[in-house]
Amino acid sequence: MEAEIDGVRISIVQGDITEVKTDAIVNAANNHLWMGGGVAGAIKRAGGGNIETEAMSKGPIPIGQSVVTAAGKLETRYVIHAAVMGQDLQTSAEAIRNATRSSLERACELGIRSLAFPAFGTGVGGFALAASAAAMIDESISFLREWPEKKLLHIFFVLFSADLCVVFEKHLSGMLSPP
Repeated sequence: MEAEIDGVRISIVQGDITEVKTDAIVNAANNHLWMGGGVAGAIKRAGGGNIETEAMSKGPIPIGQSVVTAAGKLETRYVIHAAVMGQDLQTSAEAIRNATRSSLERACELGIRSLAFPAFGTGVGGFALAASAAAMIDESISFLREWPEKKLLHIFFVLFSADLCVVFEKHLSGMLSPP
């Protein structure tokens, strides 16, 4: 599914975020930035341990904030590590919204044109799929409507399962439909 918001295309696709060809991908990180399982583990395996070493050298960071590292062997230029949770691996809608906004801010600061997000908090964080979709999509649309100096052209939500795609597509469609 695709939509356009203020000149920025939003795409929801099923796939492996480590294989997308965008300027940056976002890692659903903990605030100490160590890369264990889930999306972080996949990024570390595909891109190399130097991504984790660089990320950890910039942490810990507050939950909801983000830092940028090189992308190692990945097909992208940067990895934006968004602290969606703390060491307890628990998250909230507020943390997900803040981490989404912070990631978009880092992307715009770097002049990134294309960015890929995973579904924040839905793996080890155990956060509800629909609540993650709502927090991430709502915050992305709000950011696109507010941020005056964006260079972003394309935001991807790259989701590992068909179930996640359906939930994200449903929420995006609802946001675009007239009340």
